[in-house]
Formats: sequence, structure tokens, C-alpha cells
Amino acid sequence: MDTFDKVALITGGKRIGLAVAEELARRGVHVALSYAHSRTEADAAAARVRAAGRRATVLKADLSAPDACSTLVAEAAQALGRLDILINMASVYAERPFGQVRPADWNASLDVDLRAAFFCAQAAVPHMRAQGGGRIISFSDWTAKSGRPRYHGFVPYYVAKAGVIALTEALALELAADNILVNAVAPGPILPPPSSSQEEVRAVEQATPLGRWGGGIEVAKAVVALLESDFITGETIRVDGGRHVK
Repeated sequence: MDTFDKVALITGGKRIGLAVAEELARRGVHVALSYAHSRTEADAAAARVRAAGRRATVLKADLSAPDACSTLVAEAAQALGRLDILINMASVYAERPFGQVRPADWNASLDVDLRAAFFCAQAAVPHMRAQGGGRIISFSDWTAKSGRPRYHGFVPYYVAKAGVIALTEALALELAADNILVNAVAPGPILPPPSSSQEEVRAVEQATPLGRWGGGIEVAKAVVALLESDFITGETIRVDGGRHVK
């Protein structure tokens, strides 16, 4: 895909989303960003897009509601004139011991991480067909791609991210005839959570063969590569510094 003057919708525009939005703008993409609670971060990402000379819009959406997914896609396409790229980044990442997982905890992860990716894709596909094709990129996790949960206390999150891989493969088959390529990115140690201690940060570095955190730009590079490819579909690409082999 030639990305110049294309339009992308990124769900979840903070942290890694900011880096992705900025990198897309550098390649000529206009960007719509959605947020649930982090308006400040979404505005910061939009400012980066505009600084690169591209148009940007910021939209509030509660993606745990299926109707909100279709509304978001429609608003993004209306605001920027078309829709060629969907990047499903919105995610719920919360630790809770297995015995304390409530229905609401289960639904929070499955609804946002997995179900919203499906309904946003379903709403986006007609816009992409109108343009002769498009790209859908969802976000999984390096643990799900590796088939190794690794960490206690994240059952709903792990199941949702494993589901994203299955969704990616199924949509790739469904949409190939429409020239809509569907892939996923599975990040590893990219950015430390804000609450991480120095000891925790160093422990991850030591467990990663490349010996460092990747930074948002490494995920953005993977996204760009998948957008520009015209022959990769149904794949989930780990960006984890080799974490899965150690």
C-alpha cells in the first residue's frame, strides 16, 4: 500500500499509540485517534500528526459497547473523508488473581481487547472496499503469540490476546478477495508500565536477549512494514527483542 494521503483510525492513542500515529503521519497518513479516558494523551498524539503536516481528529469512544465501535468508525471516516487503515490498539490490561476474577473483569478484557477489534473491523470494511482495499492491524501480545502465558493473574487478558490472533487469521481469509490485508503485532518489552520500579525494569532487561526495552518506535516500524506490504496477511509479528526465546 502506498500510504500517502491515506486515512487511519487508531483505537487507543497513548504511549505506543503516540509513536505509531507520529510514524504514520511521517509517511503521509491522516490519523483519527480514539480514547476512552486519556484525552490528554490522544490530543498529544494528534498534535504530533499535525506537526508532520497531516490532518488529525480525536474521538471519544467506549469500545466495550459494540454500537460505539460502528459509531467511531463512521465519525472517523466522516471527519477525514475516507478510511483505509484500522489499527486496533485499545486494550484492558489488569492484574487480578484467578480466584478473584469477576464477570465484570472477564468482560472488560474480552469486550475491549477482542470483541471491539471485530466490530471495528466489521464497520471499517465497507469503507475500505469503497477504496479498493485496506489494512487492518490488531494488537496481541508476545506471550499469546508464543503460546506461553508466563505471568499469573492475567487470565482474561491472555485469553483475549490469544483470541486476537485467531481473529486476525479468520479475517485475513474472509477479506482477502477485497484486497484487505489483516495482520497483528505482538509487542514484548516495549515501554515499562509507569508503576514499574527500577528493579522491575532491570529484571525485564536481563530477561530480554537484546538487553533493553524496545521503545514505541519499534512497534511503529512493524506497523509500517505491515501496511506497506502487499503480500503479508494473517500473520502475527512479535516485536519482543527475542524475549520469547529466553
